[in-house]
Amino acid sequence: MENVLRPLIVVGGALALTLLLGWLADLLLRRANARHPETPLWGLLRRCRPPLQVVLLTAILRGSYRQTKLDIIQNHEAGIGQLLSLVLIASSAWLVLRAAAAAVESTYARYASMSADRARVRRVRTQVTLIMRIVTAVVCVVAGAAMLLTFPELRAVGTSMLASAGIIGIVAGVAAQSTLGNLFAGFQIAFGDMVRLGDTVVVDGEWGVIDEVTLTVVAVRTWDERRLTMPVSYFTSQPFENWSRGGAQMTGSVFFQLDHRAPLGMMRKKTEEILDHCEAWDGRSWNLAVTDSTATTMEVRVVVTARDADDIWTVRCTVREQLLVWLAEEHPYALPRVTTGSAEPVPTRPAGSLLDKDGGAVDEPRELPDTGRG
Repeated sequence: MENVLRPLIVVGGALALTLLLGWLADLLLRRANARHPETPLWGLLRRCRPPLQVVLLTAILRGSYRQTKLDIIQNHEAGIGQLLSLVLIASSAWLVLRAAAAAVESTYARYASMSADRARVRRVRTQVTLIMRIVTAVVCVVAGAAMLLTFPELRAVGTSMLASAGIIGIVAGVAAQSTLGNLFAGFQIAFGDMVRLGDTVVVDGEWGVIDEVTLTVVAVRTWDERRLTMPVSYFTSQPFENWSRGGAQMTGSVFFQLDHRAPLGMMRKKTEEILDHCEAWDGRSWNLAVTDSTATTMEVRVVVTARDADDIWTVRCTVREQLLVWLAEEHPYALPRVTTGSAEPVPTRPAGSLLDKDGGAVDEPRELPDTGRG
């Protein structure tokens, strides 16, 4: 009977204690979240309950599994102990990542709620995203190394490899030169404020929005929903356009090729009417002017403003479309046209005559008589 009750008490007690401690931790976090609603950290830390319970259960079993006195456990004591150690290391890394993610997300949420500058918010978002990726990589590497060191055979191998670590590091650095260059470029982008998540950029002739920033690549979402994956080093070594840097407000132009008789005064009134009914226009300024002229047409430029790159595209398309429709319906003479005329008749050539360069008839040359002189 004791052989049955002892394992049940050990395993059941560990499970009950784990559930109790997890419930108490969740209760404390809920109360803290209710008392401090302005701080989202306490609510986000509740996500750590599953890894915390795994850590507690594994730790309790790791210290008490020998007390079960079961033959199968005594026969495989070393293997079970090592398995529990591996699970404990993995669950601890899981807990650390959940806690770090909660802290980073809480910091970003508080900053975003207090700051009215959208550019600064995007900058902080880019930085915390890369910081979280770095933390994840470091924790995973440390956890993997700790798990490998639980094997006695690998400890001796690791000790012998320390002597040649310098040479291995040099060789690895030379072999991964481009990768390391991208890695350092990622740090430069994150903390140098070159590009941020949500920035509108033009790279390699493509217009798009920064969709994802990692330590090695930057993903750009184009207007037609394609994804351009660019190496991070591209943004540190190649010129590109960042329409969101220095503020999101934009100024755009719309060009028209019109006849010289186009009613400019009426076009100004119509443009102002169009902008008053366009929600994408920010109301800052607009202008209509003749910027060029040719023998047949004149170039009219309309300058408009908007809050960001998406709105400036909408305003430009709206002004272009409605002005063209208005001109075609109300003032069709203002649209450019090709001037044509009737062709001049070609002079007829009389028999036995040629045409000179002006189209006149000339006599054909006559053959001279043979006089016998050389």
